[in-house]
Amino acid sequence: MATKNQDLHGNAPDKADVALLLIDVINDLEFPEGDQLLTHALPMARRIVSLKERARKAKIPVIYVNDNFGRWRSDFQAQVKHCLEDGVRGRPVVELLRPSQDDYFVLKPKHSGFFSTTLDTLLEYLQPRTLILTGLAGNNCVLFTANDAYMRDYHLVVPADCIASNTGEDNRYALEQMRKVLKADVRPSTEWELEELVAKKGERA
Repeated sequence: MATKNQDLHGNAPDKADVALLLIDVINDLEFPEGDQLLTHALPMARRIVSLKERARKAKIPVIYVNDNFGRWRSDFQAQVKHCLEDGVRGRPVVELLRPSQDDYFVLKPKHSGFFSTTLDTLLEYLQPRTLILTGLAGNNCVLFTANDAYMRDYHLVVPADCIASNTGEDNRYALEQMRKVLKADVRPSTEWELEELVAKKGERA
């Protein structure tokens, strides 16, 4: 369960054994394959909404790990505003998954959420052992982030119904790689009791 982290001198409020990462869901989808990805991203987003609400009830912190899409003078709230107000293709996804005031966020310049970001520092503060990875695209940024998380000895949960790629084939391949190589548990989100996952205290299965 999340508790006050007494080691941080008040800099971060939570300490938790499990953290939920939403990868690149604040996304305008304004690229050539955007229409194709939107087809898969919308049903994914609806399932993440449910998972995020369940995570909140289980006191699991939520971290948005989002690409800056080359906008080096931007910030996370500017990304949210752009996706909601500029008539972009990804607006329906962002409307469903707009961040709450108590969510964390990390901006990333490349595929992995760990590359040249503050994610390591934030996770050191929160002290989880298990990371639940969701978002876009399953065969790209989710896969790269999962790989780097595995190398840092995190236990990985990647719900198969909470990631999306341009095609179902691409998504299935990425999930199989994460299951076989990275030892991720890829059961759908509907099969998870998050309170039980927290009770395991992030130990590897």
